[in-house]
Amino acid sequence: MRIESNPIPIRERSTMIFLSYGNIDVIDGAVVLIDKDGVRTQIPVGGFCCIFLEPGTRITHAAIALCAEVGCLIIWVGEGGVRLYSSGQPGGARSDNLLYQASLALDDTLRLKVVREMYKIRFGEASPEKRSIEQLRGIEGARVKAMYEIFANQYGIKWNYRNYDINNFSSGDDINQCLSTATHCLYGLCEAAVLAAGYAPAIGFIHTGKPLSFVYDIADIFKFETVVPIAFKVASEKVNEPSRETRYRCRDSFRKNNLLERIIPCIDKVLAAGEIQHPKPHIEAMPIVIPNKEQTGDAGFRT
Repeated sequence: MRIESNPIPIRERSTMIFLSYGNIDVIDGAVVLIDKDGVRTQIPVGGFCCIFLEPGTRITHAAIALCAEVGCLIIWVGEGGVRLYSSGQPGGARSDNLLYQASLALDDTLRLKVVREMYKIRFGEASPEKRSIEQLRGIEGARVKAMYEIFANQYGIKWNYRNYDINNFSSGDDINQCLSTATHCLYGLCEAAVLAAGYAPAIGFIHTGKPLSFVYDIADIFKFETVVPIAFKVASEKVNEPSRETRYRCRDSFRKNNLLERIIPCIDKVLAAGEIQHPKPHIEAMPIVIPNKEQTGDAGFRT
Protein backbone atom coordinates (compact mmCIF):
# COMPACT_ATOMS: atom_id res chain seq x y z
CA MET A 1 0.00 0.00 0.00
CA ARG A 2 1.40 3.38 -1.01
CA ILE A 3 1.53 5.97 1.76
CA GLU A 4 0.90 9.57 0.69
CA SER A 5 3.82 11.79 1.64
CA ASN A 6 3.71 15.37 2.88
CA PRO A 7 7.05 16.84 1.74
CA ILE A 8 8.82 19.50 3.78
CA PRO A 9 9.13 22.81 1.86
CA ILE A 10 12.60 23.16 0.30
CA ARG A 11 13.54 26.29 2.22
CA GLU A 12 12.97 24.52 5.54
CA ARG A 13 15.28 21.60 4.81
CA SER A 14 18.90 20.88 5.57
CA THR A 15 21.04 21.56 2.55
CA MET A 16 22.94 18.44 1.49
CA ILE A 17 24.59 15.20 2.44
CA PHE A 18 27.49 13.31 0.81
CA LEU A 19 27.32 9.50 0.66
CA SER A 20 30.14 7.18 -0.44
CA TYR A 21 31.19 3.53 -0.34
CA GLY A 22 27.95 1.73 0.36
CA ASN A 23 24.69 0.39 -1.01
CA ILE A 24 21.64 2.62 -0.73
CA ASP A 25 18.27 0.92 -0.41
CA VAL A 26 14.87 1.24 1.26
CA ILE A 27 14.37 -0.81 4.40
CA ASP A 28 11.24 -0.52 6.56
CA GLY A 29 10.12 2.51 4.56
CA ALA A 30 13.35 4.48 5.07
CA VAL A 31 16.39 5.09 2.87
CA VAL A 32 19.47 3.47 4.39
CA LEU A 33 23.17 3.36 3.53
CA ILE A 34 24.67 -0.10 4.08
CA ASP A 35 28.46 -0.12 4.33
CA LYS A 36 30.85 -3.01 3.61
CA ASP A 37 30.46 -4.32 7.17
CA GLY A 38 26.67 -4.41 6.91
CA VAL A 39 26.16 -1.41 9.19
CA ARG A 40 22.98 0.44 8.30
CA THR A 41 22.66 4.22 8.55
CA GLN A 42 19.25 5.76 8.00
CA ILE A 43 19.21 8.80 5.70
CA PRO A 44 16.25 11.16 6.32
CA VAL A 45 15.94 12.09 2.63
CA GLY A 46 12.80 14.14 3.20
CA GLY A 47 14.84 16.55 5.29
CA PHE A 48 17.53 17.20 2.67
CA CYS A 49 17.50 19.24 -0.52
CA CYS A 50 20.00 17.05 -2.30
CA ILE A 51 22.17 13.97 -1.91
CA PHE A 52 25.62 13.79 -3.48
CA LEU A 53 26.54 10.22 -4.43
CA GLU A 54 30.31 9.80 -4.56
CA PRO A 55 32.28 6.86 -6.02
CA GLY A 56 31.63 3.49 -4.41
CA THR A 57 27.87 3.93 -4.04
CA ARG A 58 25.05 1.87 -5.53
CA ILE A 59 21.44 2.91 -5.28
CA THR A 60 18.30 0.86 -5.85
CA HIS A 61 15.21 1.73 -7.83
CA ALA A 62 13.20 1.86 -4.59
CA ALA A 63 15.57 4.42 -3.04
CA ILE A 64 15.45 6.66 -6.11
CA ALA A 65 11.64 6.42 -6.19
CA LEU A 66 11.40 7.45 -2.52
CA CYS A 67 13.77 10.38 -3.04
CA ALA A 68 11.65 11.52 -5.99
CA GLU A 69 8.50 11.17 -3.89
CA VAL A 70 9.79 13.57 -1.24
CA GLY A 71 11.51 15.92 -3.70
CA CYS A 72 15.12 15.16 -2.78
CA LEU A 73 17.53 15.80 -5.67
CA ILE A 74 20.10 13.06 -6.34
CA ILE A 75 23.43 14.13 -7.84
CA TRP A 76 26.13 11.71 -8.99
CA VAL A 77 29.56 13.28 -8.49
CA GLY A 78 33.24 12.42 -8.49
CA GLU A 79 35.35 12.05 -5.38
CA GLY A 80 35.08 15.10 -3.19
CA GLY A 81 32.06 16.27 -5.16
CA VAL A 82 34.25 18.02 -7.70
CA ARG A 83 32.82 16.61 -10.93
CA LEU A 84 29.13 16.33 -11.68
CA TYR A 85 28.21 13.34 -13.83
CA SER A 86 24.43 13.33 -13.69
CA SER A 87 21.46 14.42 -11.64
CA GLY A 88 17.82 13.54 -11.23
CA GLN A 89 14.93 15.97 -11.20
CA PRO A 90 12.62 15.88 -8.18
CA GLY A 91 9.66 17.04 -10.26
CA GLY A 92 9.36 20.77 -9.76
CA ALA A 93 9.31 21.88 -13.42
CA ARG A 94 6.14 23.55 -14.70
CA SER A 95 5.41 24.67 -18.23
CA ASP A 96 4.44 28.22 -17.19
CA ASN A 97 7.76 28.77 -15.40
CA LEU A 98 9.74 27.25 -18.25
CA LEU A 99 7.96 29.41 -20.85
CA TYR A 100 8.59 32.48 -18.71
CA GLN A 101 12.30 31.69 -18.36
CA ALA A 102 12.67 30.85 -22.06
CA SER A 103 10.88 34.04 -23.14
CA LEU A 104 13.38 36.11 -21.18
CA ALA A 105 16.39 34.20 -22.48
CA LEU A 106 15.36 34.31 -26.15
CA ASP A 107 14.81 38.07 -26.31
CA ASP A 108 18.14 39.94 -26.37
CA THR A 109 16.70 43.06 -24.73
CA LEU A 110 15.00 41.13 -21.91
CA ARG A 111 18.04 38.91 -21.41
CA LEU A 112 20.26 41.96 -20.97
CA LYS A 113 17.88 43.31 -18.31
CA VAL A 114 18.17 40.04 -16.37
CA VAL A 115 21.97 40.03 -16.69
CA ARG A 116 22.18 43.63 -15.46
CA GLU A 117 20.07 42.69 -12.41
CA MET A 118 22.38 39.76 -11.65
CA TYR A 119 25.35 42.11 -11.90
CA LYS A 120 23.67 44.62 -9.57
CA ILE A 121 22.88 42.03 -6.90
CA ARG A 122 26.31 40.44 -7.10
CA PHE A 123 28.45 43.57 -6.98
CA GLY A 124 26.10 45.92 -5.12
CA GLU A 125 26.02 48.50 -7.89
CA ALA A 126 24.48 48.98 -11.31
CA SER A 127 26.44 47.74 -14.29
CA PRO A 128 27.87 50.30 -16.71
CA GLU A 129 25.34 51.64 -19.19
CA LYS A 130 25.30 50.73 -22.89
CA ARG A 131 27.28 47.54 -22.48
CA SER A 132 26.52 44.25 -24.22
CA ILE A 133 26.38 40.95 -22.39
CA GLU A 134 29.81 40.05 -23.80
CA GLN A 135 31.26 43.32 -22.47
CA LEU A 136 29.67 42.73 -19.07
CA ARG A 137 31.23 39.27 -19.02
CA GLY A 138 34.64 40.88 -19.54
CA ILE A 139 34.06 43.40 -16.74
CA GLU A 140 32.85 40.64 -14.44
CA GLY A 141 35.90 38.49 -15.23
CA ALA A 142 38.29 41.30 -14.31
CA ARG A 143 36.49 41.93 -11.02
CA VAL A 144 36.45 38.23 -10.15
CA LYS A 145 40.19 37.97 -10.80
CA ALA A 146 40.81 40.94 -8.50
CA MET A 147 38.59 39.42 -5.77
CA TYR A 148 40.57 36.17 -5.81
CA GLU A 149 43.76 38.16 -5.32
CA ILE A 150 42.21 40.09 -2.42
CA PHE A 151 41.26 36.86 -0.63
CA ALA A 152 44.72 35.41 -1.28
CA ASN A 153 46.36 38.44 0.34
CA GLN A 154 43.90 38.36 3.22
CA TYR A 155 44.65 34.72 4.07
CA GLY A 156 48.34 34.79 3.17
CA ILE A 157 48.10 32.29 0.32
CA LYS A 158 50.29 32.23 -2.76
CA TRP A 159 47.93 32.77 -5.66
CA ASN A 160 48.79 32.33 -9.31
CA TYR A 161 45.44 31.85 -11.02
CA ARG A 162 42.35 29.68 -10.95
CA ASN A 163 43.56 26.36 -12.29
CA TYR A 164 42.14 22.85 -12.10
CA ASP A 165 41.92 19.66 -14.15
CA ILE A 166 38.50 18.01 -13.99
CA ASN A 167 40.11 14.68 -14.94
CA ASN A 168 42.77 14.87 -12.24
CA PHE A 169 41.50 16.63 -9.14
CA SER A 170 44.62 15.94 -7.06
CA SER A 171 46.85 17.74 -9.58
CA GLY A 172 45.71 21.13 -8.26
CA ASP A 173 47.23 22.90 -5.27
CA ASP A 174 45.32 23.09 -1.99
CA ILE A 175 43.54 26.36 -2.71
CA ASN A 176 42.33 25.25 -6.14
CA GLN A 177 41.11 21.94 -4.69
CA CYS A 178 39.26 23.80 -1.95
CA LEU A 179 37.71 26.23 -4.45
CA SER A 180 36.57 23.39 -6.72
CA THR A 181 35.00 21.53 -3.83
CA ALA A 182 33.31 24.64 -2.42
CA THR A 183 31.85 25.79 -5.72
CA HIS A 184 30.46 22.33 -6.49
CA CYS A 185 28.73 22.29 -3.10
CA LEU A 186 27.13 25.60 -4.03
CA TYR A 187 26.19 24.33 -7.51
CA GLY A 188 24.37 21.36 -5.99
CA LEU A 189 22.39 23.58 -3.66
CA CYS A 190 21.53 26.05 -6.42
CA GLU A 191 20.47 23.26 -8.78
CA ALA A 192 18.11 21.91 -6.13
CA ALA A 193 16.67 25.41 -5.66
CA VAL A 194 16.28 26.00 -9.43
CA LEU A 195 14.47 22.70 -9.90
CA ALA A 196 12.31 23.20 -6.81
CA ALA A 197 11.27 26.62 -8.11
CA GLY A 198 10.22 25.01 -11.39
CA TYR A 199 12.85 26.41 -13.75
CA ALA A 200 15.29 24.80 -16.20
CA PRO A 201 18.96 24.52 -15.15
CA ALA A 202 20.09 24.68 -18.79
CA ILE A 203 18.46 27.99 -19.78
CA GLY A 204 21.02 30.55 -18.64
CA PHE A 205 21.54 34.26 -19.23
CA ILE A 206 25.25 34.96 -18.62
CA HIS A 207 26.32 31.33 -19.02
CA THR A 208 24.90 29.55 -22.05
CA GLY A 209 25.21 26.23 -23.86
CA LYS A 210 25.75 24.04 -20.78
CA PRO A 211 23.40 21.69 -18.90
CA LEU A 212 23.69 23.85 -15.77
CA SER A 213 24.02 27.34 -17.26
CA PHE A 214 21.29 28.89 -15.09
CA VAL A 215 22.68 27.15 -12.00
CA TYR A 216 26.06 28.80 -12.66
CA ASP A 217 24.33 32.18 -13.12
CA ILE A 218 22.61 31.93 -9.74
CA ALA A 219 25.60 30.41 -7.92
CA ASP A 220 27.88 33.23 -9.08
CA ILE A 221 25.64 35.74 -7.28
CA PHE A 222 26.40 34.09 -3.94
CA LYS A 223 29.85 32.59 -4.52
CA PHE A 224 32.11 35.29 -3.14
CA GLU A 225 30.07 35.93 -0.02
CA THR A 226 29.68 32.26 0.87
CA VAL A 227 32.00 29.51 -0.37
CA VAL A 228 35.07 31.37 -1.64
CA PRO A 229 36.02 32.75 1.82
CA ILE A 230 35.56 29.25 3.27
CA ALA A 231 37.87 27.75 0.65
CA PHE A 232 40.63 30.29 1.29
CA LYS A 233 40.32 29.91 5.06
CA VAL A 234 40.58 26.10 4.91
CA ALA A 235 43.55 26.29 2.53
CA SER A 236 45.33 28.71 4.86
CA GLU A 237 44.98 26.33 7.82
CA LYS A 238 46.91 23.47 6.15
CA VAL A 239 44.51 20.75 7.33
CA ASN A 240 45.10 17.09 6.44
CA GLU A 241 42.07 16.71 4.16
CA PRO A 242 41.28 20.18 2.82
CA SER A 243 38.59 19.03 0.38
CA ARG A 244 36.70 17.11 3.06
CA GLU A 245 36.98 19.97 5.54
CA THR A 246 35.74 22.44 2.90
CA ARG A 247 32.63 20.33 2.29
CA TYR A 248 31.78 20.19 5.96
CA ARG A 249 32.24 23.92 6.46
CA CYS A 250 30.19 24.77 3.37
CA ARG A 251 27.38 22.54 4.60
CA ASP A 252 27.43 24.14 8.06
CA SER A 253 27.57 27.64 6.58
CA PHE A 254 24.61 26.99 4.28
CA ARG A 255 22.56 25.80 7.24
CA LYS A 256 23.67 28.56 9.63
CA ASN A 257 23.01 31.37 7.16
CA ASN A 258 19.78 29.90 5.75
CA LEU A 259 21.12 30.24 2.21
CA LEU A 260 18.21 28.31 0.72
CA GLU A 261 15.78 30.91 2.00
CA ARG A 262 17.63 33.49 -0.11
CA ILE A 263 18.20 31.57 -3.34
CA ILE A 264 14.63 31.04 -4.56
CA PRO A 265 13.51 34.66 -3.91
CA CYS A 266 16.70 35.77 -5.68
CA ILE A 267 15.78 33.69 -8.73
CA ASP A 268 12.36 35.32 -8.83
CA LYS A 269 13.91 38.77 -8.43
CA VAL A 270 16.42 38.48 -11.28
CA LEU A 271 13.81 37.11 -13.67
CA ALA A 272 11.34 39.84 -12.70
CA ALA A 273 13.90 42.37 -13.99
CA GLY A 274 12.78 41.40 -17.49
CA GLU A 275 9.52 43.20 -16.75
CA ILE A 276 7.20 40.84 -18.57
CA GLN A 277 4.08 39.20 -17.24
CA HIS A 278 4.45 35.68 -15.92
CA PRO A 279 2.27 33.25 -17.92
CA LYS A 280 -0.70 31.82 -16.07
CA PRO A 281 -0.57 28.07 -15.41
CA HIS A 282 -2.53 25.98 -17.90
CA ILE A 283 -5.89 24.81 -16.64
CA GLU A 284 -4.65 21.21 -16.75
CA ALA A 285 -1.26 21.97 -15.13
CA MET A 286 -0.10 19.70 -12.36
CA PRO A 287 0.06 21.29 -8.90
CA ILE A 288 3.42 22.27 -7.41
CA VAL A 289 5.20 19.15 -6.21
CA ILE A 290 6.42 20.71 -2.96
CA PRO A 291 3.97 23.49 -2.09
CA ASN A 292 4.48 26.02 0.65
CA LYS A 293 2.58 25.39 3.83
CA GLU A 294 -0.88 26.87 4.03
CA GLN A 295 -0.99 30.01 6.11
CA THR A 296 -3.47 30.67 8.88
CA GLY A 297 -5.45 33.87 9.10
CA ASP A 298 -5.42 36.79 6.70
CA ALA A 299 -2.49 38.37 4.85
CA GLY A 300 -1.44 40.39 7.88
CA PHE A 301 -1.44 37.46 10.27
CA ARG A 302 1.86 36.69 12.02
CA THR A 303 2.78 33.58 13.95
